[in-house]
Amino acid sequence: MKAAQASRNSRDGGIAFAIVIVLVALNLRAFLTSSSPLLEPIRAATGIGFHAVALLTVLPMFAMGATSLFGAVVGQRIGPRGGVALGLAAIAVACASRYVAGGAAALLWSAALAGAGVGLVQALMPGVVKQAYPARIGVMTGLYSAAIMGGGGLGAMASPWVAHAFGGAQPDWHAGLAIWALLAVFALLYWLNMRRIEFTSAAEGPSLRSLSWLRCFTSRRAWLLAACFGLINGGYTSLVAWLPHFYAQQGWTAQQGGSVLALMTAAQVVSALAMPAIARSRGRDLRPWLLLTLAAQLAGFCALTFAAPVPAVAIAIVLGFGLGGAFSLCMVLALDHLPDPAQAGALAGFMQGVGFMIAALAPFVTGWVREHTGGFTLAWAYLATVVVVLLPLMLRFDPRRYADATAGLFDTRGARAGAPSIAALDGAATRKV
Repeated sequence: MKAAQASRNSRDGGIAFAIVIVLVALNLRAFLTSSSPLLEPIRAATGIGFHAVALLTVLPMFAMGATSLFGAVVGQRIGPRGGVALGLAAIAVACASRYVAGGAAALLWSAALAGAGVGLVQALMPGVVKQAYPARIGVMTGLYSAAIMGGGGLGAMASPWVAHAFGGAQPDWHAGLAIWALLAVFALLYWLNMRRIEFTSAAEGPSLRSLSWLRCFTSRRAWLLAACFGLINGGYTSLVAWLPHFYAQQGWTAQQGGSVLALMTAAQVVSALAMPAIARSRGRDLRPWLLLTLAAQLAGFCALTFAAPVPAVAIAIVLGFGLGGAFSLCMVLALDHLPDPAQAGALAGFMQGVGFMIAALAPFVTGWVREHTGGFTLAWAYLATVVVVLLPLMLRFDPRRYADATAGLFDTRGARAGAPSIAALDGAATRKV
């Protein structure tokens, strides 16, 4: 009987579920990157200042973080299937509301609501992926991360095009921001109507207490993961908020600035997809690969800081490689710390929750620097310094010490009885996810 259960546990979700993962993940950044290339027409129409512009990135990032912390609790109440559906619905409503947004307040409200929806999805999806693909967690986490980055690229590239298509000489920024409601609705319908995938229920699932993210507040390793994740993503959120505007100061159009951001995102997609698979093929130690991605980020930020005679295309590719690879490797890193999918998902949820709130501060800091200095030189220097701080921190993630670092973090009785399943969390032995 145990052999049969092990055989069922080794079965993965297949191609159909992988498509679902991609569709859901595409919605997690498009709304965030869509506003940056349209910054000038938005500012002209609403009179929004640079501090408020920064809030278009800061607010959703804070909302992502706060909701990620509570996402595990929501998943326990209504199940991962219902929780992800609720998150996608929030993203759809937030994006659709931007079509009639008349001022800064409505834009900020929609950004916060979309961020909350993203946080809920992000809190639940890592555990879903680990449960659905236990033998291919590196590859599938890379696919999930790459799709997140790809959605960001779509937002940066397509929103200016949609705005010009609807508005002509006067870009219709409302349409450029609201178009992503359609993608969210499509992903929601696909998620709710996907084919039945079987997951095996554990004989004894973990208690709600064992899954609670509150325990992570007492863990130094959880805080280290969150700090590293937050500082890494601070570079991404700053570039999303300001890179197109940086090039706009040099006379570039909104579409050109958005194209550079989209190119950076394309590099993120490739790196996010490839780095976990490459790193996993070489063993469990992710530190050399994390250092490689940080070195790429440092090179890119230094090129921006010192105005190196390097094409913008090359800088965008190098930064994208570093940011995308680091993001996906951090996700794998958190999931690797615990063998139990639900407990690993809770740890990843805490890492994202606190981490995104840390990341939310970066565009506010860099925006403040821009407003008081008139340029971005010191902002890029600040981000390069953050990368230097991260380099020695990454050396602490020795896989041989994962068990000691997480000892006592969760009640492992459920894990000993058998890995909890998505079905167990949904309240049934076998059901749709």
